[in-house]
Amino acid sequence: MATSLRERIYRVIEAPEPDDWKAQWFDVFMVVLIITNVLAVILETVEAIAVANAAFFWIFELFSVTVFSIEYLLRLWVTVETEDEHFHHPVTGRIRYALTPMALIDIVAILPFYLSWFFAVDLRFMRVFRLFRLLKLTRYSPALQTLAAAAYTQRQALAAAFVIILILLVFASSVIYLIERNVQPEAFGSIPQAMWWGLATLTTVGYGDVTPISATGKVFGGFIMILGIGMFALPAGILATAFANEIRKREFVVTWNMVAAVPLFNQLDALQIMEIANMLETKVVPPRFPIIEKGDKADAMYLISLGEAEVQVSPDPLRLEAGDFFGEIALLKDSPRLATVVSVTECQLFVLSVNAFQRLLRSNPDIREALTEVVEDRLAMLE
Repeated sequence: MATSLRERIYRVIEAPEPDDWKAQWFDVFMVVLIITNVLAVILETVEAIAVANAAFFWIFELFSVTVFSIEYLLRLWVTVETEDEHFHHPVTGRIRYALTPMALIDIVAILPFYLSWFFAVDLRFMRVFRLFRLLKLTRYSPALQTLAAAAYTQRQALAAAFVIILILLVFASSVIYLIERNVQPEAFGSIPQAMWWGLATLTTVGYGDVTPISATGKVFGGFIMILGIGMFALPAGILATAFANEIRKREFVVTWNMVAAVPLFNQLDALQIMEIANMLETKVVPPRFPIIEKGDKADAMYLISLGEAEVQVSPDPLRLEAGDFFGEIALLKDSPRLATVVSVTECQLFVLSVNAFQRLLRSNPDIREALTEVVEDRLAMLE
């Protein structure tokens, strides 16, 4: 019983299925709680609001820490259910999990509350540490996860870019020190002092509190400004490219898994599945949307990635779910659509155009044979 319960909790908080409403509600609840915690920390810095609502803030903090603590303990408990063998051992596996970045973020999010019980600390100082709860959003936000993955994959290129920027900072600070030290010793009396100007200039922030006054210094400052525009665009370009590549990679993995799960394609090897995945286009339709209509000209075959659809045939409509496909009969028979298919829920579809469909059948005769059998069965059901 305990193992069964642990597995169910693991599927909700660590490995949710796309259509699991319990996991979706859990994620929404946690995201809302994290955001409201950050808002509470911000509002508590306003003295008038903090004094007037001290009891509310204390109760809300107690509730939040209780939820976050339970969440952390549950994640620690269910981590042995993961497919990663490093976490399977009931003791060492949980210790390894506790040392992972996300688990450390979970601890930092609740640690200030417990530390205040044992140590005399400035509560205003501890409030700032509660802002680390914002980092918990990375667990629930695919966009933040994608950005983190992009930064990790390009860590060497980013490190190289920051080394170049650091070299430029030292170079700019050293030169402006030599140029301006005699005319502005209070601002450029040493290279470390000059680095403040170098950083503000290279980043094109230009605070204006420290500026060169000699003609040579102004010319050199202009050169550094132009150089800074290009240099700080370098890490931004690296991150943007990596982010786009990461999104494409994740979309391809989803598409590949979807194609591999379709019974029609489950006998194909990885290269053939990759070929099909590259042919597919993504389409999202709202509920009660007519995806195809009876009598229309056939222009594509559809695979359901998420959601449900309904084939409107008599006497009882046929229900299609994620993993099912439709629209292949008219393409294979070169005939008008034989039935109307309407989305029951919002559906994410993979679309295989008629030209891609014909190329697929020409290059994979086995698929044509399997598809012919499916079509005959479906025609029999329609009749």
